Amino acid sequence: MTFTQNSEAAASLTISTEVEDIIIPPSDLWSDEPPLESDLHRDQIELLLACLKWWWRERTDFYTTGNLTIYFSPEHITTRDFRGPDFFVVLGTENKPRKSWVLWAEQGKYPNVIIELLSNSTANVDKGFKKQLYQDTFRTPEYFWFHPDTLEFQGFCLVRGTYQPIEPNEQEWLWSQQLDLFVGVYESKLRFFSPQGQLIPTPEERAEQEKQDKELAQEQAQLAQEQAEAERQQRELAQQRVAELERRLKQLGVEPDT
Repeated sequence: MTFTQNSEAAASLTISTEVEDIIIPPSDLWSDEPPLESDLHRDQIELLLACLKWWWRERTDFYTTGNLTIYFSPEHITTRDFRGPDFFVVLGTENKPRKSWVLWAEQGKYPNVIIELLSNSTANVDKGFKKQLYQDTFRTPEYFWFHPDTLEFQGFCLVRGTYQPIEPNEQEWLWSQQLDLFVGVYESKLRFFSPQGQLIPTPEERAEQEKQDKELAQEQAQLAQEQAEAERQQRELAQQRVAELERRLKQLGVEPDT
């Protein structure tokens, strides 16, 4: 839906009364975000979404998406002063599809985690204006940025109202207390890692790993079967040798039992 359509939707929610006109902010708004910078940006967003949704596949108390408009003020609909982070997570909410994130329709919940993907044209805004907005207005507990081309990566957590840098661990990963996961660069991509340091896979990676595990189990079963067969043949050969020895002893007049 275009900006014009959203404006028309807003205008249609003016209710006339005998006293005054009451304007009800619209909540059924379409996202109004520009195209992504590159395939790298799109692929990175899809990767983060796929991994987190798979990791939290048993949960229903979160919402995560990418490149979706956050409408945080009714007045900003007409002025187009709204923001659509590249990736964000909201905790304690219903996990369902949405056209956009409309704050006044979501109990006033702002994102718990935001990740912006830098580019040469947006880096200054992401590091300056957006960082200030997420700190002062959104009060988002954790904010990360990552450059898919240069691999620049940094994260901040809100401490007494001000973003403070998150200290990296030995692997240069940053701990997200909100997600209970590490965030770090792996093979030139931003990925999630479990508290134990295991890479959070995509469904495709998980399926491939399960396939490899199944093939390995089949190989091990085949080796075990071949080993058991070899041991059976060795026992049969030993029994044949004993029987041959007993036969020869009897031919010499010697009872094997004595």
